Amino acid sequence: MKLAARISRISVSKTMAVMEAALRLREQGIDVVDFGPGEPDFPTPENIKQAGIRAIQNDFTKYTAIGGIKELKKAIVEKHAGDFGSKYDVSECIVNFGGKHALFNVFSAVVEEGDDVIIPTPYWVTFADIARFVNSNPIFVHTREADGFRLTAELLGPSLTPRTRLVVVNSPNNPSGAVLDNDEFVRIARLCSDRDIFVVSDECYSHFLYDGRKPFSIGGHQELKNHVIIAGSVSKTYAMTGWRIGYVLAAPEIIQAVIKLQSHSTSNPTSISQKAALEALTGPQDSVGKMLAEYAKRRDFVLNRLRAIPGVRCAEPGGAFYAYPNISAAFGRGSIRDSVDFSARLLEKAHVAVTPGEAFGTTDHVRISYATSMEQLDKGIGRIREFMEFL
Repeated sequence: MKLAARISRISVSKTMAVMEAALRLREQGIDVVDFGPGEPDFPTPENIKQAGIRAIQNDFTKYTAIGGIKELKKAIVEKHAGDFGSKYDVSECIVNFGGKHALFNVFSAVVEEGDDVIIPTPYWVTFADIARFVNSNPIFVHTREADGFRLTAELLGPSLTPRTRLVVVNSPNNPSGAVLDNDEFVRIARLCSDRDIFVVSDECYSHFLYDGRKPFSIGGHQELKNHVIIAGSVSKTYAMTGWRIGYVLAAPEIIQAVIKLQSHSTSNPTSISQKAALEALTGPQDSVGKMLAEYAKRRDFVLNRLRAIPGVRCAEPGGAFYAYPNISAAFGRGSIRDSVDFSARLLEKAHVAVTPGEAFGTTDHVRISYATSMEQLDKGIGRIREFMEFL
């Protein structure tokens, strides 16, 4: 059967493939430690759940405005202003079906066929596939493990050409947990602004930073506003992954273009989820700090345990909830050639699910999500150590 060429340019998300492989083993009764999922293991806070219930009880179940209800857009811009010092108007905001949908709409609205899209590695799997779907050219800028996988203007500069339309920045980063230096982020954005290039800042993990570091958004720099596009989400910050609410903050022309596209694809985000997100942004914020404190403890535990395994190196994540260890010491042992082989054998022999680095544009690493219990982390990393010793 002949399908559209645009579908052949993309692949099924490799992170979803890991989840499905782990699920198949579980269905066979096997005890699998799953380090694949990129979502909080905490429940959605009670006040947010109750807001969703009230929306149903109050029959708030009809269509809303395509770009989201005004109260939610107002809450988004006010929360962003309070957290980051930005100055967006409600007309510069649109609500989407999660952060992934926000990014897909942005790429579709601003990137032409044949444009170059700069994506630093390691990168979240979907960035490259969205770029390919809109028939642009993903250009990968390789950050260095020795530098903690942090992008710099010096690294980025040589990749910028007259064909460059968009630079993607994800800080804190999925999969590495890397966090850009604030001043360096500004230098990157100014470099792009001077060349009339858009910067898309994926702020999905913006509130999960360690060692007392404060959240930062390039959207707080007004002089760069016309070349900065913010893609955000309530999914990770408030443990609301299944509610599917994301947003875009950008110049009004970009927002109107995204509204036009959304009007013919999904129409409005789910009305009930919008009310829940409104409560998340305007209600008590104590759940965020509690999750961050727990993630910090897990990060330290995971780092110490991984670094104690002979042959394993791991850059320290400054944010998010992932570790990205280098497991290349295992290559050449027991028919393991790369991180794909390593991940497959680890799941088969040790029943631990990790995501291979090939999914994120590197060859020597695997991603471990520590958005799971300390008990599972202890068990899983113990199995990884035994697996490495077996090899």
